[in-house]
Amino acid sequence: MTECEEASSRSTTFELRTALNATFPGHVTQRLYLIVALLLVAGHTAFATPCQFEAQGEGRVAAIVDARSVRLDDGREIRLSGIEPTAATKQALTSLLIGHAVTLRGTDDTPDRYGRQGALMFIGESDTSVQAVLLAQGDALVSTEITDKDCAAALTSSETEARRQKKGNWAAPSAIKNAESPDDILAGIGRFLVVEGKVLSVRQAGAMTYLNFGRNWTRGFAVTISKRMLPAFESAGIALKSLENRRIRVRGWVEGNTGPRIDVLRVGQVELLGANELTGVRP
Repeated sequence: MTECEEASSRSTTFELRTALNATFPGHVTQRLYLIVALLLVAGHTAFATPCQFEAQGEGRVAAIVDARSVRLDDGREIRLSGIEPTAATKQALTSLLIGHAVTLRGTDDTPDRYGRQGALMFIGESDTSVQAVLLAQGDALVSTEITDKDCAAALTSSETEARRQKKGNWAAPSAIKNAESPDDILAGIGRFLVVEGKVLSVRQAGAMTYLNFGRNWTRGFAVTISKRMLPAFESAGIALKSLENRRIRVRGWVEGNTGPRIDVLRVGQVELLGANELTGVRP
């Protein structure tokens, strides 16, 4: 066993011991759920360390407010940064967090307009965030709001592995929408979706660039990218015109009336798919 593997094993053992000690006596189901969740990400310890931002407090989880917000015993409401929920997220949070001591980490603890503090959350002394656990189980989606490259890559890695193994949300054939089925995407208006497809054309109109996935521009699915985003794509080595005839995966909030669209506000919302890469879209 290498030194890195030994360190990983020690870290995993400590996380499991902490989880067991922190769990209320008699809560066998919660205890087993937490052990399994930690084991899911134990093999990815190398990806767990990048998200160790500055500590922003600690507390004990008293209640699950919604699918990505929890209330601590001191009354603070915490929004889990870096993820978007799925249908199973709230139940997964209940099983993982109720009654547990947690540590908060992040780059900015300023409350949002609803008074929630955004943060990455860690159970006890674990080095693996709750967000990474949810993503590894397929019980959440990466939101791309984390700007730190190493941390963003770690979260994306957890999601990618869950998608590859068709865990949780990814077991459903409709988990990734087909860009060639705009009506199916439009049915998810107001929701955060993942869409795959081939970009048929790249057009610019004023300060907006359109990635069109259908030949009917008014009804087909499209991705919109504002002019102010161009420097970010250029820095990432992506020329928007080069996306024409390329298969991509895009995630974001669906808008539109006659035709659905996703507005890209961060480069991370767009993933280039290789010619031989396995996709999640049904043929």
